Amino acid sequence: TFVFLFLFRVVLIKTGLIFTVKKKWRLFEDCFHVYQLFKVPKFNESMQRNQLYHKVFVYLNSLTSVEDSDFTNLFTGKKPNEILLRLDPNQIIEDDFLGAKILWINEDNNLVLKIRKADKRRVLRPYLQHIHSISDDLDEKKRDLKLYVNVVGHGDDHKGRWRCVPFTHPSTFETIAMESDLKNKVKSDLESFLKAKQYYHRLGRVWKRSYLLYGPSGTGKSIFIAALANFLSYDVYDIDLSKVSDDSDLKLLLLQSTAKSVIVIEDLDRYLSEKSTAVSLSGILNFMDGMLTSSCSEERVMVFTMNGKDHVDQAVLRPGRIDVHIHFPLCDFTAFKTLANSYLGLKDHKLFPQVEEIFQNGSSLSPAEIGELMIANRNSPSRALKSVIHALQTDGDGRGALNTGQRSTENGPRKLSGEKGEGSGVFGKEGANAVKEFKKLYGLLRVKSSRKSQSFDLNGDQKEG
Repeated sequence: TFVFLFLFRVVLIKTGLIFTVKKKWRLFEDCFHVYQLFKVPKFNESMQRNQLYHKVFVYLNSLTSVEDSDFTNLFTGKKPNEILLRLDPNQIIEDDFLGAKILWINEDNNLVLKIRKADKRRVLRPYLQHIHSISDDLDEKKRDLKLYVNVVGHGDDHKGRWRCVPFTHPSTFETIAMESDLKNKVKSDLESFLKAKQYYHRLGRVWKRSYLLYGPSGTGKSIFIAALANFLSYDVYDIDLSKVSDDSDLKLLLLQSTAKSVIVIEDLDRYLSEKSTAVSLSGILNFMDGMLTSSCSEERVMVFTMNGKDHVDQAVLRPGRIDVHIHFPLCDFTAFKTLANSYLGLKDHKLFPQVEEIFQNGSSLSPAEIGELMIANRNSPSRALKSVIHALQTDGDGRGALNTGQRSTENGPRKLSGEKGEGSGVFGKEGANAVKEFKKLYGLLRVKSSRKSQSFDLNGDQKEG
């Protein structure tokens, strides 16, 4: 008898019949139980992302039963030779919790929980709490940042308007060419924001922060955004206004974004001046601080970039819509030394005094232009510096004239200058008025400008440190 059972089992395993028997037995067993189904949709009725869907998806992909499923998807991971298993549509996953058997069905944009009614009252609530706890731990241990881009679609597109890829940009605040004084103020502002949830809620304000980055092309605005996202460990949602069909569509994109994210609109001044988007000025203003934004922008940072803000409607720039203005000028000698250290590994060189003299005479290039020259000649630092000197003497001659008046004479760092309007911040010195006094305020500095410009707080939401 033992030999017969052993041979029968070998036959089942070799022929795959054991799989069929188990499947048929499960169907037979289900006939004696009543099940209840719970659907977890990817989007809610307002087309916002359902956070529970994300938590369940992360949890299910961590189960060992994924490997035992009939079929699943295989992807390469970030580490060498790493293979990741991910759920496939219509895949069924089994789980056990407190002695109860639980089934999950991966439908299109839905995860369906199947549980016996006899176990529901005892198991369901603690099981969902268990999923929350495990998924939060997994996200905390390994959170891969993502870059989302919007695609052409319509407001009734239930599959969502965002497509994502891994965000692997290596930029950090340590590598970008920005004056250390300005860099520290930005980092302090971001750290203050991360800790200010209760403060914002006590004020009855949505917990968000908005930045305007303005300056010529090639001055490092996009790289700064990448460094900001890496510093916060936030995902990036990059909105292309040319692919937005109307004001409602822009609102839908915001609805489908998630918390802990950086919402980016680049070249906003070009879209506003050329009117090359179907979104109206009113739609832009409502996106920045409208009722929907106040309800759906929790734990988000909004970043807008412009080449210049002189011809932009002041309604766009007012406090509340833009909290902090950061000027990105053409390269000066301080930024040049940062680039030389990053690209060429040079902290000093015999040609540095000549480069400094050229900058002081009013010549300048963008950091991107200087960086490309250094990359092209990276095998010979001397040749790289000579190519930069030549470019400054020809292409860069006079380009820095508008910025020479903006540079501080105190060891190089740019200072802060005020603009009219309480609550708006400006990083970088633009006007002719010198900054007279700095005062500590909520991790930043309070600036008192000349009589023509009102005093303001860099962090416009705080009055007391």
